[in-house]
Amino acid sequence: MIRNLWDLASVRASAIGVLLLIAAGMSVAITAAEPTTARAEHSAALRIGLLLDLSSGSAEVYRDRQRAFELAIEHVNEGGGVFGLPVTVAVADATADPEKAVAAARRLVEVEGVHAIVGPNASASALPVAERVIGPAGIPTVSFSATSPALTAVADNDFLFRTALSDVSQGPVLARLARERGFGNIGLLYVDDPWGRGLAAAFEAAWDGPVKAVPVGPAETGFLAALRESASGGAQALVVIAFETAALAMVREAIDNGLYESFVFGDGAKRPSLVRSLGGARLGDMYGTGPASAPESAASAAWEAAWVAQYGALPVLAYVKEAYDATVALALAAQAAGRLDGAAIRDRLRAVGGAPGAIVNAGPSGVADALRILADGGEIDYEGASGSLDWDANGDLRRGHIGIWRFTGDERIEEVRAVAFGN
Repeated sequence: MIRNLWDLASVRASAIGVLLLIAAGMSVAITAAEPTTARAEHSAALRIGLLLDLSSGSAEVYRDRQRAFELAIEHVNEGGGVFGLPVTVAVADATADPEKAVAAARRLVEVEGVHAIVGPNASASALPVAERVIGPAGIPTVSFSATSPALTAVADNDFLFRTALSDVSQGPVLARLARERGFGNIGLLYVDDPWGRGLAAAFEAAWDGPVKAVPVGPAETGFLAALRESASGGAQALVVIAFETAALAMVREAIDNGLYESFVFGDGAKRPSLVRSLGGARLGDMYGTGPASAPESAASAAWEAAWVAQYGALPVLAYVKEAYDATVALALAAQAAGRLDGAAIRDRLRAVGGAPGAIVNAGPSGVADALRILADGGEIDYEGASGSLDWDANGDLRRGHIGIWRFTGDERIEEVRAVAFGN
């Protein structure tokens, strides 16, 4: 059984102290070039890299996404592996710096010899990684949480896919939620990066009332001037499109300076730390949006049972199921391709994620069935823990769900409902 990758050996990466985790002990020899015969090719194991921000964000966030990756690898290997061989892994720290993410991606490809990548988690990193690493190198990559609409048209040579919906779907739900909460005049603060700009633009396109939108730099730590500007038009509530640390500072400064009492949150602020830090009396009954799995999904139920059996309580943060599905999809596509060539794996991703084919669900038994069917020359339609993986020509999901959640007075996050997107 695969153990937690966090417990494996770590090394320091250059003077900037970037953490690179390598799953030593799970590796097999990697050939310098793709084998030319089926027999030789299948003597090498599929190797998948995880490119995740491990150092600049909250451990609470990356831990469950990393666990989802590990669980997917475990289910694939328990199901017989790919080509009958265990999948091996390498893990790299993307950090919050896009340039460091590019360097980490290059290391996964050029040093670790990965055939596919799960990640990166941030849109700001996914854009240059797609353009400068995975597209030119031909490495199929599935991001589980990079949601910027700009990624739809990125120059990736069709090697970047996503198991998370583009924010063209979340923006309208966020706007509708603000209206449902009784607000007609909104202040909006958003981080000025590809994710923040994309979600803010999608929100504003769907919003039909007054809005004062103010961008803030990704490195900013004080927000009083921006908050005052956003409230200058008589805003009744503040929409927060920012990640954990910035979102906490925005809300605290807004409350402490008497600028806002009501808030609506994008997915980046879906963190228990916010309500724990500020208290349920202040943030209780404040709502937000984020990804959601299909209601009453057999695939989601099977995955949740497997997660609880492995780790205990279900995760409450976003993009955990999506990380699992990204990993499984790459393994299934490799099995369907019968080769480790990047283009061959990429060309089977849409086939394993959509009809026609036998419907197989997330979870250990579903993954094992999928591998068996593919090994026998059959076709599958994988239903993910997060939802359908029916990808369009851009590697975007054709359909899925956006969730509505709320902070509670007793300092929890409660899922409220899921809103369908697409057909």
